[in-house]
Amino acid sequence: MEVYHVPVLLKESVDGLGVRPDGVYVDVTFGGGGHSREILSRLGADGRLYSFDQDADAERNIVSDPRFTFVRSNFRYLGQWMRYYGVEKIDGLIADLGVSSHHFDDEQRGFSFRYDAPLDMRMNQRAHSTAADVVNKYTEERLSDVFFLYGEMREARQVARSIVKARAEKPIATTHELLCAVGMKPEMLAQRPAMKKQVARLFQALRIEVNHEMEALRDMLRASCQLLDKGGRLSVLTYHSLEDRIVKNVMKAGNAEGRAEQDFFGRVTVPFRMIGHVVTPSPDEMEKNPRSRSAKLRVAEKLT
Repeated sequence: MEVYHVPVLLKESVDGLGVRPDGVYVDVTFGGGGHSREILSRLGADGRLYSFDQDADAERNIVSDPRFTFVRSNFRYLGQWMRYYGVEKIDGLIADLGVSSHHFDDEQRGFSFRYDAPLDMRMNQRAHSTAADVVNKYTEERLSDVFFLYGEMREARQVARSIVKARAEKPIATTHELLCAVGMKPEMLAQRPAMKKQVARLFQALRIEVNHEMEALRDMLRASCQLLDKGGRLSVLTYHSLEDRIVKNVMKAGNAEGRAEQDFFGRVTVPFRMIGHVVTPSPDEMEKNPRSRSAKLRVAEKLT
């Protein structure tokens, strides 16, 4: 089988779930099926696993196992799908956020600036809006907001202005046309690491906007808080500060904003307790799997 994706911190993230043989688990980022297969290897005959992925390519990796159910959907609809399957409570949920190595290596999907490809960046290719739509249709102000909020780019206004100026001459259709529009020609990136980092932030911002990643993450975590049974585990891998901040806030306060809630008597109530410390990949794993370099694993247990 073709390698779709190399899982990061595979053992550590599944260990974090504390898999019970008869438990019900959810993998909201199926991808190449690495985490799902590891969970299934630890489940008994009465265990159940539901795995989500909105990318049609992931279906090539579906596991043939009576304990396994594949859900072709964005994980933001976790709550709706669990109701559909009659699942009231789950014992654990795992999420490997960000972009898979498969997406970065696919020359036609537009996720990587290594290739001159159509500006697509859709995780779900049935969706309508592409990165080209964002780049060519958003106002300068809206583009600036996207780059600042999702790419944390200090030069957000300048980059947005350059794009608007370039697209006035002709639509920006490919990844390399976008690079040229913002003055970052592909041949310059190899010699200028700082520029390469800025390009990565630009592409990250567009990808997050196209796929509504932050909204989907909030919806999924909100549903997981309701679905997890007492003692259930949440094991989440993040790759950039935006998603990590949301995950950390949910695990500490029960909501994406990190607001501590109080009961009638003024006592602070928290739905989770953190399990261990934040885990990062070993130097050996980072060398073998470059994608893992920015990874952080957080695990929490439901208290009520």
